[in-house]
Amino acid sequence: MRLESIGITLLSLCPFFTWALENGLARTPPMGWLAWQRFRCNTDCVNDPDNCISERLFMQMADILVSGGYAAVGYEYIIVDDCWLAKTRGPDGRLQADPDRFPSGIKALADYVHAKGLKFGIYEDYGNYTCAGYPGILGSLETDANTFADWGVDYVKIDGCYSHPVDMDQGYPEFGYYLNATGRPMIYSCSWPVYQIYSGIEPNYTAITGACNLWRNFDDIQDSWQSVQSVIDYYGDNQDAIVPQAGPGHWNDPDMLIIGNFGLSYEQSKSQMAMWAIWAAPLLMSVDLRTIKSDYAAILKNRKLIAVNQDILGIQGRRIYKDRGIEIWARPITPVVRNDFSYAIAFLNRRTDGTPSEVSVINRELGLTHPAGYHVEDLYSNKNYGTLLPEDKITVDVNPSGVVILSFVVASAFQKPPFLPSAQGSQVNLFGIPAQVGSDQRSLPQRLQWLQGFPQLARSYGFAPGRV
Repeated sequence: MRLESIGITLLSLCPFFTWALENGLARTPPMGWLAWQRFRCNTDCVNDPDNCISERLFMQMADILVSGGYAAVGYEYIIVDDCWLAKTRGPDGRLQADPDRFPSGIKALADYVHAKGLKFGIYEDYGNYTCAGYPGILGSLETDANTFADWGVDYVKIDGCYSHPVDMDQGYPEFGYYLNATGRPMIYSCSWPVYQIYSGIEPNYTAITGACNLWRNFDDIQDSWQSVQSVIDYYGDNQDAIVPQAGPGHWNDPDMLIIGNFGLSYEQSKSQMAMWAIWAAPLLMSVDLRTIKSDYAAILKNRKLIAVNQDILGIQGRRIYKDRGIEIWARPITPVVRNDFSYAIAFLNRRTDGTPSEVSVINRELGLTHPAGYHVEDLYSNKNYGTLLPEDKITVDVNPSGVVILSFVVASAFQKPPFLPSAQGSQVNLFGIPAQVGSDQRSLPQRLQWLQGFPQLARSYGFAPGRV
């Protein structure tokens, strides 16, 4: 299939900036491992001790996150999901773990995770019960926030079963207030908008981004390509509403990575990873790291795709073309030279007709107009296309249900490294362009002062020049 003229201007992809929660966390999308999709609510440790929800399982996953090289590329959270709790609260009214499956207690498990150089996350529910029927946080919001802080929790996921969606506009911010009041930094993951959408309530994203670091706004992902495609469709069809909400400290969450499980082929797994990178989505693996095959593990550990996902601008990508089973998605990324972004561009083949589809596009028609051109590289195959000018044509062959994802790095960046604002502090290496950035503890408005040097970019964020 040849796409000769599609007339897209990529600069229009940049969302208006949305002010959001400023707890200083999740400056880039969180990365880690979460139990639910793969291990669900298996509590039978007598007959299935290797796969039940227990402290042993989470310790093993923490071990492998480090020994398997996942932590080295950025995966840092070990997150417990539902079914860790005892069926009742303790005599003091505090939450307590199931004593048989978590005999050492949650604080000991968190300490174990921290000793590995990792961070620890936990699940609860803004309801009378969790989705699996364990005690929820209603009526105990302050107590539970303090309990999590005492245990050394770094990430809190709050579900929305057994509660009224209309109450969530007050309840989720209230619990976020108590989390922040503990003084312990804890990323706050919310299910607030998805429950309201299901109930026919229009989510108030101004309030949501003001309270949460990330949030679910679509169905739970299942272990199938059909499920992944439904997420892709939702994020494309609703991008005008959800893309502007994403940015440093506040992210749309399309749910877990199911790469390495049972439902996706190798090509489909590459597609999921590429789309999650384009969307600036949290990268939360839900897979048995003890048995994952090496080629699937390599997808999850692809440093170049992770660099796109973790790009410090934090701009969520958009679908810019869709026709006859072919989609093109684009995300503005660093480095930025004068008024020109670099880009990650994904060519996604939704067709299943048994043969690769050829996609051919002139760079200028994609809005790639930087006069010096772009250094272009395939982020999976590592194929180097050299420097392509705006009038050059890019041609890729995309396998059925597969993806080709390319980086288009403004060529001028190789002549003089651009200024890169710090995201989390540390060294940044974007497609072979190193940039030393120091720890930056400034507030987000202060951190955006660098936009003064890029008037057109500032306008794309919704700021008038001189008002950044």
